[in-house]
Amino acid sequence: MDYAYVGYTDDMRLMKGKITAVNEETAGDMLDKIGCQVVQLKPVTSFAPDLDRLLEGQVKPAELATFARQLALLIESGVGIIQSLELLQGQTGDRQLRRVLIEVVTDLRLGRSLSVALARHPRVFTTIFHKLVGVGEQTGSLEGVLRSLADYSERQAATMNKIRSALMYPVIVLVLAVFVMIFMITTVLPPIVNMLKSLGGELPITTKLLLGSTEFISHYGLYSLVAVLGLGVVIFLYSRTSTGRYYWDYLMLKLPVFGRLNLVSELARDCRSIALLFKAGLPITDTMSLVAQASGNRVVANALGDVEQDIIKGEGLSGPMRKRWVFLPLMVEMTKVGEETGNLDSTLVTVAENYEIEAERGIQTFVSMIEPAMTIAVGAMVGFMALSIFMPLYGSLGLIK
Repeated sequence: MDYAYVGYTDDMRLMKGKITAVNEETAGDMLDKIGCQVVQLKPVTSFAPDLDRLLEGQVKPAELATFARQLALLIESGVGIIQSLELLQGQTGDRQLRRVLIEVVTDLRLGRSLSVALARHPRVFTTIFHKLVGVGEQTGSLEGVLRSLADYSERQAATMNKIRSALMYPVIVLVLAVFVMIFMITTVLPPIVNMLKSLGGELPITTKLLLGSTEFISHYGLYSLVAVLGLGVVIFLYSRTSTGRYYWDYLMLKLPVFGRLNLVSELARDCRSIALLFKAGLPITDTMSLVAQASGNRVVANALGDVEQDIIKGEGLSGPMRKRWVFLPLMVEMTKVGEETGNLDSTLVTVAENYEIEAERGIQTFVSMIEPAMTIAVGAMVGFMALSIFMPLYGSLGLIK
């Protein structure tokens, strides 16, 4: 049975988490053996789930990169794993990571390995992360594995930062344009229209269109919003199913322009992962299985799973890849070269770098297209609003005698 506990060590460090024991007395004895002075100990039943675990959020890749690099440095310096984790727990600025490290330290004191302790927090430490840590523990190369994971997480963080930076300007311009349009429609336009109507003038076509749109929104806007939200909920729920997720990911790979960008970004991450796992000494079948589990696209994940089955049949790696459309020619040919030369990890890193450059150029091209497109759109919006407001204004002036 699982028991949730809160306690402290002899040096007044907080300890909390869950422990599995036959009964409450055994759980207390286990905690006492690891130096935990129990303050609170209560059973965790199916009717009282562990809310902390359910609400466990993800930690930023940059935080994980810093954690992995510092842990590698401390271990290499001769500091024990438990002491290293306690030091990092006190230094990290991420509350979620700090809470998780408290539980990881407790698990280590109970005799669990580091990889098993990390695996108990899948939303923080990915499958690849804790599996590679396990390989490092078995081979005695934990420091090197942690540094590789730090490099991997830093590249992920850099990619996400580029995407956020690329989308920042268009989002700001769009939000400002919407607010300006709402202000003009609700504040500036009504007095002008009322004045023109009182003088018996005719409204211009642009003003009629704008007023018609406003009237439609005022009468049917709520129903339209409910319908759109309902459709969005249905699409969201369907995308959570295995079939819906698969078709959504397939669509993301087939979109004009963006499909290629999504594909090369996903393949770059997969190439990095395969190279990292292969270099750590994991068998190629286990490597493909882990990469498939960690892949962010179900179509690519299924293709990786099919490649794994073909590898088990003895068909190699590049041959099965060639039969799947998601694996681009450069990746297939470089994989073949890596198999023939025995440098699969380095050749796949080269492929990943090429795809990352292509993805970065694609993002830059997208940004360069978005900015003039947004400028034209905002200009057209401003022009339409100007015609809708100033034409009736000039018309009303002509009616005044």
